[in-house]
Amino acid sequence: MSNNHLVFVYGTLRENEPNHKFLKDTICVARQSWTDGVLYDTGNGYPVMGLSSANRVYGEVYQVSSLVLKQLDQLEGFQQNDDKNAYERVRQTIYTDNGELEAYVYISAAFKLAELETVAFGDWKCHLYLQNDPFYYFAYGSCMDAERFSTAGVANHFTKVTGCGRAENFSLAYTRAAEDGGRADMVESDDFVEGKVYELKKDALDYLFVREGVHGKHYRPAFISVEINGNLLHNVLTFIVIDKSEEIAPPIHYATEILRGAKGFVSDQYYRQLEEALFTKFQIKIDIQKDLEVIPS
Repeated sequence: MSNNHLVFVYGTLRENEPNHKFLKDTICVARQSWTDGVLYDTGNGYPVMGLSSANRVYGEVYQVSSLVLKQLDQLEGFQQNDDKNAYERVRQTIYTDNGELEAYVYISAAFKLAELETVAFGDWKCHLYLQNDPFYYFAYGSCMDAERFSTAGVANHFTKVTGCGRAENFSLAYTRAAEDGGRADMVESDDFVEGKVYELKKDALDYLFVREGVHGKHYRPAFISVEINGNLLHNVLTFIVIDKSEEIAPPIHYATEILRGAKGFVSDQYYRQLEEALFTKFQIKIDIQKDLEVIPS
């Protein structure tokens, strides 16, 4: 048996969850990955996955040793060739921002799935943390800019800004194909993305879900770690594109919103990265300082 195995985890083994200790010395291959399946809440503080080709389950992929794999088998109550297993360990295709891979997944072998609650968005962290009140929200695109909040009459929800956040292991990319051009996304990489961290009440979610096209399945809610002034916040809400396209040039009005929201808030280094990426990739150059100037009457 190989000493290196890939395992896809979707519940209590995920980062910052109770059983992640089993993976503390392993290599994380992908944090924003998915596979075909349906997730259910067992009601016992952990989920179980069922097979489905029409739905997705989100989770993380780790490279583990044979010893750790054996420990995971024990945790999940799995033994080879045992027809009384609670879970079966199978191999499935896992989809990541850097391509497809094959990994082990623990799926239901004994649960009566029809009697269990389906986990919304196929993401156990959403099931746990979308009910938090208040919660932290990481905005990295046009939601850094307050203008549309005012126009929509929801500015009162977005008055509490915690600070400039930095999300490691992501890059900003314009992978959401809207009718008039690209929209911002975070893609896993060795880089980082900066943005504005808000503290919000739960009643702000309705607006965010509509704006991000969550119910239209354009973006999905996801929970990530974000650093602010050297302090790491865990399980911060953000929104990530579901079906990513090749990068598409954003419309000028949208790129302007991003730069206007970022100006004077994110680091100078990151702001230059935003400007340079727009010009290098799409030949877009915006004089945001001119846009911010107050023209005397």
